[in-house]
Amino acid sequence: MSLQWTLIATFLYLEIAVVLLLVLPIASPKRWQRFFRSKFLQSLRNQASIYFLVLLAILVLFLLDAIREMKKYSSTEQDHAHLDAEMQGNMRLFRAQRNFYISGFALFLSLVIRRLVILISDQAVLLANSEASMRQAQSATTTAKSLLSQKGETAQNDSNEAHDKIVSELKSQLLKVSNEKTELKNELNKEKKDKEALKSQAESLTKEYDRLSNEFSKLQAAGGDKKSD
Repeated sequence: MSLQWTLIATFLYLEIAVVLLLVLPIASPKRWQRFFRSKFLQSLRNQASIYFLVLLAILVLFLLDAIREMKKYSSTEQDHAHLDAEMQGNMRLFRAQRNFYISGFALFLSLVIRRLVILISDQAVLLANSEASMRQAQSATTTAKSLLSQKGETAQNDSNEAHDKIVSELKSQLLKVSNEKTELKNELNKEKKDKEALKSQAESLTKEYDRLSNEFSKLQAAGGDKKSD
């Protein structure tokens, strides 16, 4: 194998290792995101697209060269009389096919690695946004519970104040009724005493009237006796 194809094969093996590292659950998307945002990779980020396009161009050139070699050695007529020439042709065709697979898989894995890096970065961003949303939701839930508890306490306090106000009003009304009842009772007692006083006066007047009537009757009787004498 020539030097350039040895380098491409080594690059292919390296790509396989990178794909396995990215696919297997070795590190979380957050760790990969921190690695992708490291200072070294950030320094290459501005020119990464240029490097990637150059790499794709090189791999495409080697792939086209391998295809050309395959067509070249597969289209030549094999001379079965010369075994050595036939073996050399088959060997060159095998090398061309091997180079085709190496360059093709290297090109394919380059695209796969780029896509995996983009997906892992997007996944890390989505996880970060999801965690931020969860924290905001938890904070909003805590705030809502606090507001509801404060509202409940305020409503309870308002209810207690209203209850105390109603109780105080009822007490004042009850006190007022009790005072009115006492006044009515006092007035009733007063009227009862006045009635008894009037009754006693009436009895005394009756007794006095009876006494005066008796005296008047006696005086009339005494006057009649004097006239008869």
